[in-house]
Amino acid sequence: MIKLGLSAIMAFVILFFVWPSPIDSVAVQPSEPLPMTGALAANDRLQSIQVIPLPKGQRGGEDVALDANGCLHTGTESGHILRQCAGADWQVLAHTSGRPLGLHFDVQGNLIIADAAKGLLSMTPSGELSVLVDHYQGERFGFVDDVDIGADGTMYFSDASSRYTIDDIVLDVLDGRPSGRLFAYQPNDNSLTLLADGLAFANGVAVAADQHYVLVNETFRYQISRVWLSGERAGEREILLDQLPGMPDGIARAPDGTYWVAMYGLRPELVDRVHSYPWLKNQLAKLPDWLAPIPKPYGFILQINSDGDILQSLHDRAGVAIGEVTSVQPEVDGLYLGTLHMGRLGKVTF
Repeated sequence: MIKLGLSAIMAFVILFFVWPSPIDSVAVQPSEPLPMTGALAANDRLQSIQVIPLPKGQRGGEDVALDANGCLHTGTESGHILRQCAGADWQVLAHTSGRPLGLHFDVQGNLIIADAAKGLLSMTPSGELSVLVDHYQGERFGFVDDVDIGADGTMYFSDASSRYTIDDIVLDVLDGRPSGRLFAYQPNDNSLTLLADGLAFANGVAVAADQHYVLVNETFRYQISRVWLSGERAGEREILLDQLPGMPDGIARAPDGTYWVAMYGLRPELVDRVHSYPWLKNQLAKLPDWLAPIPKPYGFILQINSDGDILQSLHDRAGVAIGEVTSVQPEVDGLYLGTLHMGRLGKVTF
């Protein structure tokens, strides 16, 4: 029996290594992270946030948007769009049949939704959904992630990966070939313009107050890039801030012109260690998702200025009140925080 068992194990090992990998990865050299000192020094200021529970059974309010009446909106991992007005319970407004992520209201009061599976959507105040755009040059988007709207109504949105869907995030991490994109959609004539490609998981999007550029988070390179829209540098892309000690997710501009950045968590040390070894990454990509290491919850947001200087950071080192922060929405009464999996939202008041 022992011999049979060993033979079976050997056979499995041989089969595992000869079985083709779903990726053909390349070597990546991660940047050296900034030290967690000064404005980045760890603290537990997020542990005192106001917790906003979602309805029972609903999880993953990834982004938060307030309408003109101050009603809170979010989209959940089950595909629901929820609304909560002051003193009232949550209401289900719609179901996208996908995964709603980034949210932003246009001037007409329609909720613009970046849906990972369905594309860029619009929802009327009565809850009617329509698809604005879901493909580029004949091919469907891979993973629409976030959206912001310029002063002229232009909708800037990210397609996190043109090669992998939301169900294959681990493969995109290991692959090492950036395929994220930033687009501009004009609702007046339904035109679509590619502003930048080759982004390492294009995530949060924020338009500058002067409308001269757009910021986009590159989660898997731990950096924030700036894409210029006008002036002498129109069309150029530059790194505004890199070497972040965590994974930047959402980003939003505050009324004072600064930006708040949601950090999904600290850097995954295992991924950074194996990034230089394509063969090893190809083997890891064969493993089922349930064997993937789960990072410890960590709440983390930071504030930067237009020069990329880090002004302050707020943490919840144990993820007690909130972790896996995916969005920070500045409003007059505080910062609203979304998460990828938790059954709650958060609110920071100063």
